[in-house]
Amino acid sequence: MKGADIFVESLLKEGVDTIFGHPGGAILPLNDALYSGRVRHILTRHEQGAIHMAEGYARATGRPGVVLVTSGPGGTNVVTGLTDAFMDSTPVVVFTGQVPTGVIGNDAFQEADIVGMTRSCTEAQLPRPRCAGPGTDHQRSFHIASTGRPGPVLVDIPKDVSQAECDFAYPTQVNLRGYKPTIHGHAGQLRRATEMIAAAKRPVIYAGGGVIHSRASESLRQVAELIATPVTNTLMGLGGFPGVHELWLGMLGMHGTVTANTAMNEADLVIAIGVRFDDRVTGNVDEFCPNAKFIHIDIDPSSIGKNVQVDVPIVGDVQACLVRLLEELRAILMTGVVRIVSGWRKLLSGSRSIRCNTPRSLMEN
Repeated sequence: MKGADIFVESLLKEGVDTIFGHPGGAILPLNDALYSGRVRHILTRHEQGAIHMAEGYARATGRPGVVLVTSGPGGTNVVTGLTDAFMDSTPVVVFTGQVPTGVIGNDAFQEADIVGMTRSCTEAQLPRPRCAGPGTDHQRSFHIASTGRPGPVLVDIPKDVSQAECDFAYPTQVNLRGYKPTIHGHAGQLRRATEMIAAAKRPVIYAGGGVIHSRASESLRQVAELIATPVTNTLMGLGGFPGVHELWLGMLGMHGTVTANTAMNEADLVIAIGVRFDDRVTGNVDEFCPNAKFIHIDIDPSSIGKNVQVDVPIVGDVQACLVRLLEELRAILMTGVVRIVSGWRKLLSGSRSIRCNTPRSLMEN
């Protein structure tokens, strides 16, 4: 098969039904292969539009959004979207065209080192595919984009690779040495977190986009109800906890509700779940939650302790960690803990009703 046909077959193997992009000389063979209609191609007027559409697709479906753009300006026009996807942990796979292998480095027409340009705003850039291995490269790109902390991956495809012929065999599994995300949190740390929660008098759950990426909304609700603890969301975490729930405080931070920010400032324990302590939330970190201890659950170890020092770090998938945390809490939780926390909720309701049911209530604050 030609490399371009392998490209399409690889997309189908990954369950891709839609791809966003704009054509150009270096990717014409790939566009020709897509013309068969087996994968829906959304033609955009600009490459930046393509990657932002792919971000929206990823957030709406939970599957990686896929982008195909040409070399040079095609690649440089997606950098803004790559950075956005990287910051918001949105799974996107971008395929860029490249000049033929033999002229890379010779300043050929529309040549640009897009791999070098995007090192700081992608989860990974895979080596330029060789004819024998484009299927493997595609499988790896989707695996990295959608596992661990999700994010964008870029694959640069020289034009001669898409035109060459070779045998096609798609791998049945992915085994990347050095890439083994931790899924299950450390049992000892989860036990420490449980004991800290049981002892807290003014706990707050601070939940972010990691809850949504991990599909852990139901587990988060169960934890919050079990320990009768109010919940505030980051912007990326909105929707991860029911907005009509009596425990919901609204969004926190610079553009958040009074109650959410008051709760964080007065809390003695912050249970941070799938968040990165963004500066729009913390402000001056030296004054952030001055009386609180911190539990932080996140699958990305580099996010823990990066902005705020935490007392109990737990590296792992949010859903897996919350399931285990529920087990630990149910084993030791006493009714007295709920009674103490009820007084905390009453204190917050004096600032403003804990209910935050409508957009109007958010606008008023």
